[in-house]
Amino acid sequence: MAKLDNRWQEQLKDEFSKDYYRKLYFFIEDEYAKHTVYPPKQDIFNALNATPPERVKVVILGQDPYHEPGQAHGMCFSVRKGVKIPPSLVNIYNELNDDLGCEIPTHGYLEKWASQGVLLLNTVLTVRAHQAMSHRGKGWEQFSDAIIDAVNSFDRPVVFMLWGRPAGEKAARLTNPKHLVLKSAHPSPLSAYKGFFGNKHFSRANEFLEKNGEAPIDWQIE
Repeated sequence: MAKLDNRWQEQLKDEFSKDYYRKLYFFIEDEYAKHTVYPPKQDIFNALNATPPERVKVVILGQDPYHEPGQAHGMCFSVRKGVKIPPSLVNIYNELNDDLGCEIPTHGYLEKWASQGVLLLNTVLTVRAHQAMSHRGKGWEQFSDAIIDAVNSFDRPVVFMLWGRPAGEKAARLTNPKHLVLKSAHPSPLSAYKGFFGNKHFSRANEFLEKNGEAPIDWQIE
């Protein structure tokens, strides 16, 4: 399993000693040994390592990683430069263009968002190649819930963007009145026209951050 190299290690230390995590650890080790699994093992915790807890301003929740070669690298919706932009991210870029006038980028690498405090978190952090949701129900959901609960406890305003039903179900965990919870349809081509397009989550997030004395996110990917 990959390692956490920042204050998330302290935030989540109790999880690592729990029975579910022990079972998850051995399951993941076995999966990587016997199958092709994404993202690469060293990238599993990239979202957490790129956005330490003290910097989190926005949380975007995905489901599980992209399951085709070369796509997943540990941040939801993101792909590295040189990889074709997936359809859901194309729709995210289109909404950004409509909402804030951002130019459509030529790549899908979202590290710029992560470095500004956007936690790009999948609820399930690994997947077997070509098999969407193949690692569902193995313990990752409990681990990502612990991350969500930790952010919920922060004594400062954070924006949660919950896209699609699985992400929307996490709203029940978000009980801190300091936070802003934004829900809509998922940006997938199957559902984007059912409420993702026009949700204006990006401008609403920045308005909320500025209202609460925080610097807005520069959403433009160059």
